[in-house]
Amino acid sequence: MLFSLKNLAKSSSHRTKSLGILTGIDSTSIPFTTAATTTTTTCLIPAKDIVLSFKQWFKSGNHHLLHQIFQILKATSDSDHFNHHQQQSSADLALSHLDLHLSEALVLEVLRYGHDHEHDVLSCLKFFDWVGRQNSFYHTRATFNAIFKILSRAKLMSLMLDFLADFRRHKFDHGVRFHDTLVMGYAVSGKPEVALQLFGRMRFKGLDLDAFGYHVLLNALVEEKCFDAVEVVANQISMRGFENEITHSVMLKRFCKQNLLDEAEGYLRRLVTEGKANGSAVGVLVRALCQHKMFERATKLMDEFRDLGAVSMESAYAVWIGDLAQAGRLDQALEFLQSKKSLEGYVPDVFRYNILIGKLLREVRLEEVCDLMLEMKEREISPDTVTMNAALCFFCKVGMLDIAIELYNSRSEFGLTPNSMAYNYLINTFCGDGSVDEAYGVLKSSLDQGYFPGRKTFSILADALCRDGKLDKMKELVVFALERNLMPSGSTYDKFITTLCKTRRVEDGYLIHEELNRISEVRRESTYINLIEGFCKLNKGDIAARLLIEMQVHGHSPTHKLFRHVICSLCDTGNPVNTDQQFFTLLEMQLSCREPTCRIYNFFIYGAGHAKRPDLASKVLEMMQRSGIEPNLSSDVLMLQSYLKSERYSDALNYFNDLRHRRKIRRRLYSAMITGMCKAKKAVIALNLLREMREDGVVPSDDCYEFLIQLLCWNKEYDIAVILIKDLEKVGRHITSFIGNILLLHSLKSQELYQAWVRLREVQIEISDNSILGLLIGAFSGRIWVSQQIENLEEVIASCFPLDLYTYNLLLRCFSNSNMDHACALFYRMSQKGYEPNRWTYEILVQGFLKHGRTDEANRWLKAMYVKGFSPNKQTMRFD
Repeated sequence: MLFSLKNLAKSSSHRTKSLGILTGIDSTSIPFTTAATTTTTTCLIPAKDIVLSFKQWFKSGNHHLLHQIFQILKATSDSDHFNHHQQQSSADLALSHLDLHLSEALVLEVLRYGHDHEHDVLSCLKFFDWVGRQNSFYHTRATFNAIFKILSRAKLMSLMLDFLADFRRHKFDHGVRFHDTLVMGYAVSGKPEVALQLFGRMRFKGLDLDAFGYHVLLNALVEEKCFDAVEVVANQISMRGFENEITHSVMLKRFCKQNLLDEAEGYLRRLVTEGKANGSAVGVLVRALCQHKMFERATKLMDEFRDLGAVSMESAYAVWIGDLAQAGRLDQALEFLQSKKSLEGYVPDVFRYNILIGKLLREVRLEEVCDLMLEMKEREISPDTVTMNAALCFFCKVGMLDIAIELYNSRSEFGLTPNSMAYNYLINTFCGDGSVDEAYGVLKSSLDQGYFPGRKTFSILADALCRDGKLDKMKELVVFALERNLMPSGSTYDKFITTLCKTRRVEDGYLIHEELNRISEVRRESTYINLIEGFCKLNKGDIAARLLIEMQVHGHSPTHKLFRHVICSLCDTGNPVNTDQQFFTLLEMQLSCREPTCRIYNFFIYGAGHAKRPDLASKVLEMMQRSGIEPNLSSDVLMLQSYLKSERYSDALNYFNDLRHRRKIRRRLYSAMITGMCKAKKAVIALNLLREMREDGVVPSDDCYEFLIQLLCWNKEYDIAVILIKDLEKVGRHITSFIGNILLLHSLKSQELYQAWVRLREVQIEISDNSILGLLIGAFSGRIWVSQQIENLEEVIASCFPLDLYTYNLLLRCFSNSNMDHACALFYRMSQKGYEPNRWTYEILVQGFLKHGRTDEANRWLKAMYVKGFSPNKQTMRFD
């Protein structure tokens, strides 16, 4: 798999010679498919040659040896005292076998690598200790200063101070002056007052710092803004003839720290006039100007000093490029770099290249990333681990995942330690490529190195694992995070728990939830709902009840439906005694965590009603009254419905009659009783209640008319049904889609409804306003011939009541009796209007074509029915 790197970075579809230049080999043509594209493309260079070229470039530095050193140091565990000494001896032996030629320069290089690339302070300390125990080497002030800086930058001040206290107690003789080392140590550790006290004791004993120690102390005083002491120490440096370029740079930094930029510039100009200026000093001022957003002033200053030719500008250029990039002025930084390269032959160091490449990668400017890597390779600039990580990210970004993985798998050959960005890129790219197992493998490797993916990468991997059903790996991933107290986004955990609940692994979801609670991570409302619903489906209402209370403690408000599901689950245990106890325990817990209100009691009455336990609902009502809370209208409606749902109709009627003495019966209570009696098929009681309702001056709801007309039609009491339609008109209500569909359906079945309509018209009951509805009933009954004057039956129906899918299916059935072409035309028209056909729609068409002997067309519609995922009924299956 291979592409011209630069053009792949540019468009993923063209080729150039850039990759050949980068790898230093001739182009060859091999077809391949890359993750960046979905089409097969001709490549220029085999992937193995790209990998080989990059490996050779990566090996050009000293990173392999440094990486080996830290791999050995990391192998030492501090878990057990005895094992620790055993492993330390093993580490000492392994380091000795490396045959290191110890020198100050090597020790400084190892410590710098450990801090900048491995980020491993403990291993740096181990190496410092091991080196100090070798007879061939004595620590110097520079090596002590280096370890002090590492501890200080890692903000391990307690460890740093313990180190210095131990040094003072034992007065180690490592070929370094004892008092100088202590002064430098406390100065670098952010304790300038202690350093000055020790310095004073030294002077009292007739001892003094050397030039190195003075400058470490001076710089620390400037960093800690002890400006009065700075002047004193600077005078001492001048008196002893130690003043040099470092002194000037530190003193210039003092002005910058005090925000005295004019004075700093004046000081720098004096140095230039006196011939004492240096490039580092110019860089110090340039950085200060950039920090204050004075970029134009910094540009003029650099141009002026460049024209003077008094100092080397490389340090200032390096600072300028880095600060421009950090400030988001990436284009300006790149333009400056190109200008200085062509005009002055300036070549930035690897650190500046890394800054630019990193910024370009984040902005997905891949062609420019390629150009900079080309440039580094051409100029034989040895890449460090940051460069190598950037190269891995680049190959991931351009879709050359196989090359990135080959380099990643070979990392031990050239000392590459992947950083968090590289791990994130690899994981994201694998997930995007559908290689979820490989992404998970990279994650486990990153955990071994002490890295954990960022929230976005964690979320991407979690989504991929959940999507592919790899829930065990997802569970491991979450456990890794929880063990390290790392908290990716709540939505990620919510998604995982939701997936576990949907796959009936609710217990696993609950365990994750419990671990999250252990580290005080408040879960989302949807997480609680999914867990509660999951346990309800498993008939584990006791756990669901605990979660219901817990979600309220965390500030979420459950709905009445959620209460219903929990209560129904509690009541479904098959043990009435245990059920009652759990029900009232939940009620007591609920009342203890929230102020008792009528609404809370109503939730429990509602739940008990759905569980068909009106006895529990009645007890809740009594508890509410004993607590001094008067039941509201909703309480009475819910209590009434609980009797009706349990088919205790006499109790419902008794309760309804009792209510007459407590409150005026209004529409909601009448509607509850009428619809309940209709569902119980007690038409006489329902009609009497409707009549009573009308006599009381209460207008019935649509539900009352719909349920009653439906029941009367099923009972073939069409005369009363037609009277109710007239009554509906009298109270000012309109025919609903439900009522209209019921009338058309029964008209299709028989002519009795139309006959009832005609009878009532003949006895002079006024139904003139519904004359069109009467014509429709007659048409659907087959008693009235529909002439060409009614060109659009849909519009006629729409003038009576709103059409819905059920209406269209009735129309299809009507047309299929006479004309299948009209039926098909209606099918396409309803689809165009946004009505999604259901199973009944297709069966009407299939059976219609069969009725007319058009079996081929029936077969085509049957296949279309299967494609839509519908299964035909038995009558249609006879054809299949």
